[in-house]
Amino acid sequence: MSVSKEDVRRIARLARIAVDDSRLEGLAGELNSILHWVEQLGEVDVEGVEPMTSAVDARLELREDAVTAGDDRDGVLANAPKSEEGFFVVPKVVE
Repeated sequence: MSVSKEDVRRIARLARIAVDDSRLEGLAGELNSILHWVEQLGEVDVEGVEPMTSAVDARLELREDAVTAGDDRDGVLANAPKSEEGFFVVPKVVE
């Protein structure tokens, strides 16, 4: 697969990115290099390789589910910059 200057212009328009015409040739070359690299990945033999979600085999340590003091409203609100009638006060974000 090869990317032309017209393809780069169309991609830039779809992405709402302003690209100067003088940069189209360079960007086409970069995109072609990326696509070539992706094609090379398709040549890798992955037979018998387990799918993974991370490159590091890390397991999350689970803690015991324990009931804690959750009814300390005044203690929690003491950390709030502003509170009123037992509730957090936050700035209005929707008009």
